[in-house]
Amino acid sequence: MNCQSTINMDQVFGDFLENLPSSQEYLIVSFSPSSVSLQQRWRNNGLSADFLADYLSSFLACNDQESDSLIKQVEAKDAISYIANELLENAMKYTNQLSSAPISIRICLIEQKIIFQITNSIHCQAVIKFQKYIKELLSFDPYELYLRKLEDNNTEENAAVSGLGFLTMVNDYGAKLGWKFDSFDEQSEEMTVTTMVQLAM
Repeated sequence: MNCQSTINMDQVFGDFLENLPSSQEYLIVSFSPSSVSLQQRWRNNGLSADFLADYLSSFLACNDQESDSLIKQVEAKDAISYIANELLENAMKYTNQLSSAPISIRICLIEQKIIFQITNSIHCQAVIKFQKYIKELLSFDPYELYLRKLEDNNTEENAAVSGLGFLTMVNDYGAKLGWKFDSFDEQSEEMTVTTMVQLAM
């Protein structure tokens, strides 16, 4: 079974910017999902997220040593670390472990916005479920949906698929979310999905 026979091929959802303006402040990290075990890679997610936050926060404006300015810089660093960690964990969790396609995360600073892009492969059978969740997220009030997901996740049946990370980005950090699905070819059983998170500074 290939992806073309089960779903529409290339699709965009939410606030996804296809033509980003250029930026001199950015960082890209890529790795192969099959190079080391998922468990080992999972342990490194927090370190990778903190590194991305440390790197990009150095470019954020902090022109003085006043407490308000320093507090905002610390808050921005915490937000970057949280979002990057969530994106990495989702990519690890849902990527096709047998794929040769790398997982790649890009973070950049553009016009007082921090923009995250993470790309990973996904099996076409998993695409249908993921797109269903995306449509739900975009159709309902994010706070009400967050509360509903909390209740759902209290049951053992739903505990493995929380969906709370994206909702936390929206509710706690005011982030804008977008996704783009691209096909490899007509016969492939996998696609690539790029998740974009826009965070205003």
